[in-house]
Amino acid sequence: MRIVVDAFGGDNAPEQIVIGAALASFEHQVDITLTGNKEIIEKVIKDNNMSFYGDLKIVHTEDVISMHDDPTTILKAHSDSSMGLAFKELVDGNADAFVSAGSTGAIVVGGTLIVKRIKGVKRPAIASTLPSPNGHYMLMDMGANAECRPEMLKQFGVMASVYLQNVCNIENPKVGLLNIGVEDTKGDELRLEAYKLLSETENINFIGNVEARDMPKGVCDAVITDGFTGNVALKIIEGTASTLFSLIKKVLYKSLPNKLAALVIKKDLYSLKSMMDSSEVGGALLLGVSKPVVKAHGSSDAKAIKNAIRQAKTFAETDVIGKIAGNL
Repeated sequence: MRIVVDAFGGDNAPEQIVIGAALASFEHQVDITLTGNKEIIEKVIKDNNMSFYGDLKIVHTEDVISMHDDPTTILKAHSDSSMGLAFKELVDGNADAFVSAGSTGAIVVGGTLIVKRIKGVKRPAIASTLPSPNGHYMLMDMGANAECRPEMLKQFGVMASVYLQNVCNIENPKVGLLNIGVEDTKGDELRLEAYKLLSETENINFIGNVEARDMPKGVCDAVITDGFTGNVALKIIEGTASTLFSLIKKVLYKSLPNKLAALVIKKDLYSLKSMMDSSEVGGALLLGVSKPVVKAHGSSDAKAIKNAIRQAKTFAETDVIGKIAGNL
């Protein structure tokens, strides 16, 4: 199994990307291709004493597509960037899966127009898992498609269901539609039409509308929505979790008795923090394209990159793409 990694995508590139890739090659037994400036990558490897790499390949380029570049420049002006060459490695069959912490827009454009969509898929969508009391649930779309048609939301439901069955081993996963109320009469035209289509789809377990406040409770295994709403929901959840942990920390350090109490529950607090840690998940999936593409968070550290590579490996091994094609 070979994973191609964009070594210069993300806020902490290239050092954290290269270290994370090295850890993944050792812990998950995968071969790695890194794309980017060869001299700088080799210096990172040397400076961090990473002699435990497996079969490492470096594809050299000095070009990088930044977060501020027009995403469509991945097709021409930045086709030889670290991300552009990573996509080429994937398309040419030199890698089994792709990982990048770079521009989300460029990854969506590259996945759609370079890697290409699965036959029958209207639009690819970004999906990731978020913590809940029961484990995790999937949110899809998280930002690839700001505007959607009802049939696209139906396909998101099918793709999420197939992934959860085959990768997460969830039998008959429950699929919900994000809406302003649980009644089937609630929502705008998009939600009303999507509800009807999802209800009529035989190969998914559609449970109806889900309100945003119920998402973190784990009322379903996949929450389906358009990319605009999904991205807003995701960032509210991330911001709330971050603020809550900051407030808890402030309370625990407020006085000596509180500090002593913190020592008693320290282990449980770390366990809770780990459950809420996005780096444990690794990255988001671009579902609907013909090869495994994983988008790591822009601020990913080495741990997050390592887990994104693990996720990409599982994605490739389980043939989710072939099963999505069969279901569509």
